[in-house]
Amino acid sequence: MSQKKRTLDAARKDKGFLASGLAPWAGFGVTLRTFFEKPVTEQYPFKGKYPPPFPRYHGRHQLNRYPDGLEKCVGCELCAWACPADAIFVEAAPNTADQRFSAGERYGRVYQINYLRCIFCGMCIEACPTRALTMTTFFELAAQQRADMIFTKDQLLAPLEEGQLAAPHPMVEGLTAGDYYAGRVIGPTPAQAKWVEQHRPVDPAASSPGPAATKGGPA
Repeated sequence: MSQKKRTLDAARKDKGFLASGLAPWAGFGVTLRTFFEKPVTEQYPFKGKYPPPFPRYHGRHQLNRYPDGLEKCVGCELCAWACPADAIFVEAAPNTADQRFSAGERYGRVYQINYLRCIFCGMCIEACPTRALTMTTFFELAAQQRADMIFTKDQLLAPLEEGQLAAPHPMVEGLTAGDYYAGRVIGPTPAQAKWVEQHRPVDPAASSPGPAATKGGPA
């Protein structure tokens, strides 16, 4: 007889025959106690409001911007390589003097996430070197057509905040991509706003020049 079996037999003797016999039925007490309780049914989304998810909940992805409006994604495709479900497709294109969308050499011209494949593991977030891709707490992902569950860059890109300029536009004058990665840009400059006004006068973002917004660098 093994030591483990001798220990179990000794424990049963200590508890007594009655306690040992009723122990397997203790779990049914929970079932009987809740069997006659009134069920709680949330009529979501037709009535009431669903409790907000936890702050670290893995929901829909978001492509982030720098404070001046340039995109953080540099089209490196590391997120697509890291995805275990092959749910991400990225196609990069080079930035030019007249068409600069990011602070890097390239930008994500095409960015797609297939939410029929995505398992919300967050490995793409860990792989992103510029913190361009993060996950929001938005969870209402449903559609009647399979094609509608493939989100494109327009759907994933973060909306412009107050003062930001829509890309494309030049980087902050005198700064490099490394300055952007280091967080030295805190907003658009008048020179950037002037460039947008000259090249895209109908752009609504061109009407907000913003401050000379850098920290630790030239304005």
